Amino acid sequence: MSTPEAVAQPDILKEWTGKNRAYADRFDRDLYHEVTQFLYREARLQDTHEYDAWEALWTDDGVYWVPANGTDTDPERQMSLIYDNRSRIALRIRQLKTGRRHSQTPPSQLARIVSNVELLQDAGRDIAIACNMQIFETNLRGDTVWAARCEYRLRPDAGAFRLAYKKVVLVNNNKPLYTISFLI
Repeated sequence: MSTPEAVAQPDILKEWTGKNRAYADRFDRDLYHEVTQFLYREARLQDTHEYDAWEALWTDDGVYWVPANGTDTDPERQMSLIYDNRSRIALRIRQLKTGRRHSQTPPSQLARIVSNVELLQDAGRDIAIACNMQIFETNLRGDTVWAARCEYRLRPDAGAFRLAYKKVVLVNNNKPLYTISFLI
C-alpha cells in the first residue's frame, strides 16, 4: 500500500487571521476586566457617534489601520481601506462632524458585538489585545453586517487606557465593499 503524497494547500484562513500571535501565558483577571471594559466603551462611543470622546481615546502617536486584501500587508506599500496617523484621525473626525458626509446623512444606526477578547504577550509599555468584532449597520442603503478580527495596543495613562494602535481586519476585505463611512 502506498502512502498518499502530501498536497500543499493554501491556508485560506491565514489570509485574514495573519501571522501567528503570541498569547499571554498567564491570565490576569483584573487586567482582562479593565481591557474588556475599555473595548466595550470604545464600541459604544463609535456606535453612538460620540466622535470627540472616541478621538480623545487616542495617544499622540496612535495608528488606526484597516488593511485591504489580507491582513499582513505593508500599509506603506500596499493599499489600505484606512491607514491613519493621529493627525489623520483628527481630520477624519472633523469630516464626520461636518454633516456633509452624504453617505452618513442620516447617520447609520450601529450596534457592535465585541467577543473573543484575548491578551497577547507583553508589548513593552503597551498592552496587546486581539478580539473579534461584529458590527450591524442599518442606513438608507439597507442593512450590512461587518465581521472583523481586531488587534489593539492599549497604553496605560493616568489610571486609564489610551489607544496606541488599532488594526481592524475585515473578514471580507478581499472583495468589493460598500463605503465604510463610519468609525469601524
